Amino acid sequence: MITYPSLEKGTTIGVTAPSSGLSDELHPLLNQAMERMEKEGYKVVCGKTPWTQHKAKSADAKVRAAEFNDMMKGQDIDIIIPPWGGELLIEMLPFVDYSIKKPKWILGYSDISVLLLAITLTTGMATAHGTNLIDLRGEETDAITAMWETVLSVPEGDSVLQHSSRKYQEKWDHENPSSHVYHLTEKTEWKTVSGQNEQIKGRLLGGCIDVIRHLVGTPFGHVEGFKKEHIPGEPLIWYLENCELNTADLRRSLVQMKLAGWFDGCSGILFGRSAANEPVGGYTVEDVYQDLAKELQIPIIYDIDCGHMPPQVTLINGAWAEVEVSGGKGTVLQHFKP
Repeated sequence: MITYPSLEKGTTIGVTAPSSGLSDELHPLLNQAMERMEKEGYKVVCGKTPWTQHKAKSADAKVRAAEFNDMMKGQDIDIIIPPWGGELLIEMLPFVDYSIKKPKWILGYSDISVLLLAITLTTGMATAHGTNLIDLRGEETDAITAMWETVLSVPEGDSVLQHSSRKYQEKWDHENPSSHVYHLTEKTEWKTVSGQNEQIKGRLLGGCIDVIRHLVGTPFGHVEGFKKEHIPGEPLIWYLENCELNTADLRRSLVQMKLAGWFDGCSGILFGRSAANEPVGGYTVEDVYQDLAKELQIPIIYDIDCGHMPPQVTLINGAWAEVEVSGGKGTVLQHFKP
C-alpha cells in the first residue's frame, strides 16, 4: 500500500537544504522564491541550511538530517521543498528518521531524488519528483511546471493527467532572465525506441540516474522489498534522467541496476531529455536505449519532460501511471492508488 500526502493552498512550505545550500551571492534567488510563494498564498518557514554552502554541501550530514527530520515532525510544516539539488545528499540518509508520523510531500529533483526514492522505498510514502523552489521564483510559471500544485493536491484515490510540453529549454541563459525563469525555445518531441506509439502502465519510481544508482546494494535501495510490502504483483515504470554521465557510464549504471534486480517486473522505462549523453567511441545514447530495450524486452520512451532540461512534469514515486506516446506527444495519467 502507498500512502499519499495532501496539499492545500495556503499551507506552510518548509525550506531545507539536504544537499546544497546557497552561497552569499545567491541568497537573493532564495529570497525571491520565498517571496513568490508567499504572494501565491503560502506561508514559508526556512531553516538554516539553505543559507550556507561549504565544500559541496550545505552543512554536515547530521545537521542536514536533523533539520529535515524536524520539518517532517513539525506540525507547522505541510510540505518540504528544497531550494535545489547538489552533490552529496547520500551522506545524510543514515541519519534520516524514517518513522513518518504525518505524511508530507517532499518535492524536488536532481540530487534530491536520492532522498525521494529512499523514502518511498523505505516507508511506502509517495514523494514528488518535479520542480525545485528556486525555479518557482519567476513572476509567472509555465503551464507544465505549474502543474506541481494540481498534482500534489489530488486526493488519494483520484487521478491527474499531464501533457507533454510544447517547447523546452535547451540551455540556461541567466544573463537574460525571463518572467517564468525558463527560456523555452526548442520543440518538444517524446520518442520511442520502437519508433511506434507506445502505452505502458505501472507504479512509478525513479530520479536522476547519476545519484540514485548509488542506492543499489544499500539499505535504502531495497526495490524488491518495497515491491513485496507495498505493491505486491504490480509492475514498475522507471523514469530516469541523466545530468552528467557519458554514454558508457550511463550504460554501466543501467547494467548495474539490471543486475541488482531493479528492472525485474518492469513494464517500461522513461528517459528524460539530457544535455549530457556524450557518445563514447561512437556509442550513442540511442544505442544505449536500443540495447536496454532488446535485453529487457520492454518499451522505452525517451526525451520526456523530466530532469535538467526543463520544463518537467511532476512524477509521483509510488503512484500508478499510464503513459502514452503518439506522434511525438505524450501524456502521463497518474492514479493515487493506495
